[in-house]
Amino acid sequence: MIFKRTMATSKLATNITHVLSCLSKQQSTTMLGHFSGKYDPWRILIGTILSARARDEVTEQVCEVLFNKYPTVEALAGAKQQDIEQCIQRIGFYHTKARNIIKTSKIVIQQHHGSVPGTMDDLLTLPGVGRKVAGCVLVYAFQKDAIPVDTHVHRISNRLGWVRTKAPEQTEQRLMKIVPKKNWQVVNDCLVSHGKKICKPIQPLCHSCCIERYCKKVGIHKKKINWQKNKK
Repeated sequence: MIFKRTMATSKLATNITHVLSCLSKQQSTTMLGHFSGKYDPWRILIGTILSARARDEVTEQVCEVLFNKYPTVEALAGAKQQDIEQCIQRIGFYHTKARNIIKTSKIVIQQHHGSVPGTMDDLLTLPGVGRKVAGCVLVYAFQKDAIPVDTHVHRISNRLGWVRTKAPEQTEQRLMKIVPKKNWQVVNDCLVSHGKKICKPIQPLCHSCCIERYCKKVGIHKKKINWQKNKK
């Protein structure tokens, strides 16, 4: 029994590696991938906090405005909440987010000498930072191993049959057990990009999917797949 379970786990890990390899060749750069090559850890932290429940294109534009006006952690920490709100009001929950990024900037200065902390535990003490945001900062700002799980990662991991989970937090814990650690840093970028372009929540474009042969299509109605084929 233990031998069979070990073989199944090994087969799944190989399957996951193949899927991520295929997706990495097809994917376009995500917003956070773009941030990683453009911003320092503090800007990535703030940008990721702002990105929650917001469209990427809006987040990118808002970040440009915000960082032009407040180019340093000290400048943002000393800003008035009302002024920050005016900069970011195009983003949902901007009142709460403005308060959080000011508080976070102050904590970074007071408790971390102006540098963004590079551990999950320390990041989770910051206002507006949950496990997804913390994981994104570790991966995109510090190139450290983590698996940030957003709605795309959660949905596609279940659809592929890798996990059977109800919540993103459960998905993260399960993925950390089954995904080879060498692949942790690419999971978010690959699945987010794939989820936006191909593996959509409703009517996924299975006929255009480079990893269809690996997918168990959990929760996908066959008629929807056929409809997509006929539509092509």
